Amino acid sequence: MTSGTPAPAPSFAPPPRQASVTSPARVAGAVAQLAALGVLGPAAVTLLFSFLGLGLGLLPVLGIGILFLVALVYILFGLAWVEAARVDGLYDFGLPKRRLRSSGRPGFGGWLRTLWLQTIDPSVWRGIASLAVATILGWITVLLVSVFASGVALAFAPIYAGSDFVRIARTGLRVPVEWAIPAGILLAILSIAAIVGLAILHGVLARAILVPSREAQLAEAARTSNVQRAGAVRAADVERTRIERDLHDGVQPRLVSVGMTLGLAQQKIDTDPAAAKALIDEAHTSTKAAITELRQLARGIHTSVLDDRGLDAALSALAGRSVIPVVLDVRLDGRCSRDTEAAAYFTIAEALTNAAKHSRATECRVVARLRDGGMLWARVEDNGIGGAQVVPGGGLDGIVNRVVAAGGTIRIDSPIGGPTSVEVSIPCAS
Repeated sequence: MTSGTPAPAPSFAPPPRQASVTSPARVAGAVAQLAALGVLGPAAVTLLFSFLGLGLGLLPVLGIGILFLVALVYILFGLAWVEAARVDGLYDFGLPKRRLRSSGRPGFGGWLRTLWLQTIDPSVWRGIASLAVATILGWITVLLVSVFASGVALAFAPIYAGSDFVRIARTGLRVPVEWAIPAGILLAILSIAAIVGLAILHGVLARAILVPSREAQLAEAARTSNVQRAGAVRAADVERTRIERDLHDGVQPRLVSVGMTLGLAQQKIDTDPAAAKALIDEAHTSTKAAITELRQLARGIHTSVLDDRGLDAALSALAGRSVIPVVLDVRLDGRCSRDTEAAAYFTIAEALTNAAKHSRATECRVVARLRDGGMLWARVEDNGIGGAQVVPGGGLDGIVNRVVAAGGTIRIDSPIGGPTSVEVSIPCAS
């Protein structure tokens, strides 16, 4: 399988929301979640250590331990994803959605690299750290709930006490009956205060762990901007090289041939008018072919229908010109920016061109959607023999860099034997 280089997420993500962690509703929700984590969290921790122990212990046994270690990586990502979703659902910090990182490299080695990227992904470990902290706080919360119940029971103890002393459950402490009511009320109040304090502390720690600092956000925005700028420069270089190659290999020699043919016609026009006429006809035919090539070259730089009628119409025209039957499934409820539509259009155009030239495909399918979150998503799949690779300076390299420059992501899957699929997601307002 060959994968195109995945582009980073759109630059300059909005800063996290400064949501209050002390509102009564959030405190109540935090208490409920901490109590649940106090019960379920240890099971998750036990699961992680069990897979780690089995993976390391069974590693010498025919490599069976590798399966457990691979599963451990995905479990870590899953727990981090759930923790981020839980915290963001509770506090509305505006955390970005967790996504598996891709190496963008082909084959089994690329898959191993993808696993390694999940293992070293800071966002995964921040999620696990937040889960661990919440589990500890949850365990303490469960204990405090038990203390609160003991305080309530102690406050009502004089009603059913059969002696002068009341025993506090699970402690072995004995309290005189006359002190039972104030002691129980005090114990219940202190435990409630401690539970509320833990809930607030959970919000503070969750924000500190999961929400990136302003400096980190600016650094990430600068890094993403640099990647996009490099992608734009690289895309321009690839496009310029393609234009130079097409002119040098196609239009230029044809025009030279036209000039030579007209020169021969000029020499024969007096002595052999019939031959001169034939040469002029030949030059005329070659001139029309050169004009056609120039139009195709210009269409490769930009297509006017894309500006005039949008991506849907441009893809319909593209499918109509394809030498391979194309099944179109395009549902776009609005327009995106010019750069976004152009990146998607030329990605699909290059995928169809490659399918026609190299894949031996008999059919292609093109799907395009406007997804929630303002993303233009498109996918091209053929039923060919596969084996497409991103070669520096090639057509696929050009569209990868064009998508990167637009702030999107691209994935190219082309295992030997097929099928080949190209999938892009680009911010609609890039």
